[in-house]
Amino acid sequence: MEPLGSGALNPTAVETNMLSLAEVRAAVGKVFARLHIRGQEVALLVPDPVIRVFVLHFDVFPRSPAEAVPLLRWRLKKSVPFEAEETLISFMRQAPREEGVDIVTGLARLRIIREYEQLMESVGMIPGVVMSSTLAALPLLDDQHPALLARVAGKALTTAIAREGILCGFRCMELPVDESQVTPQMLLDEIYPLLAYYQDSWSEGISAVRLAGLGGRASEFASLLALELKCPVGSLLGSAALSGHVDSGLGQLVERDLDALVGWASNLA
Repeated sequence: MEPLGSGALNPTAVETNMLSLAEVRAAVGKVFARLHIRGQEVALLVPDPVIRVFVLHFDVFPRSPAEAVPLLRWRLKKSVPFEAEETLISFMRQAPREEGVDIVTGLARLRIIREYEQLMESVGMIPGVVMSSTLAALPLLDDQHPALLARVAGKALTTAIAREGILCGFRCMELPVDESQVTPQMLLDEIYPLLAYYQDSWSEGISAVRLAGLGGRASEFASLLALELKCPVGSLLGSAALSGHVDSGLGQLVERDLDALVGWASNLA
């Protein structure tokens, strides 16, 4: 790990992210120099605000990517603050909640993704997969029953609901304060919209809430959220350990807010 100075990187879907490119490149270069690797493919687990994620329902969806991508661009053209031709899109099918097809779609502004890819290229690495950090962390969520993950990183709060391997909802928004100043009531207020959407769409409530990015503060939030939401509330580490995804060594990384890295590694395994 290598720290970045305040303001060196500004995660956003619209504007330049690398506000101090030289500082970010120097930090990343130090990491790879210590690892003594060069010319290998890397996975870029980028901050959630960079990539917009949607779960879309279609009655019929084309099999050909050449037909599917224009359809998704058209469907989402009013949901993103940049032009369709600037958009990089990735998608996958999943089991629908009703007749038809559900499509999990990630999209980002191409020039923003290129900032991260060019950063890797500048230190001699080859960018391969680019993924939202919370999507990378989702394999750690025990979703045998409907479960909600609330994940804080800086001023970004991402909430996601998963149920037996199906992504049922995903929402990323900016908080007025960073993670050290988030209050339980503030978190609760921002969880409700996705909960309401899930209850309306799936006609059931969630069975558990898991928290990430709050460090040692998770216990401060658990009692209020459990009282209001009428379900168990705990850390993502607890969920991952119970489901057998994380051993004690990797658990230490989750506690250091490297859950996306551990989730990505467990997904590969």
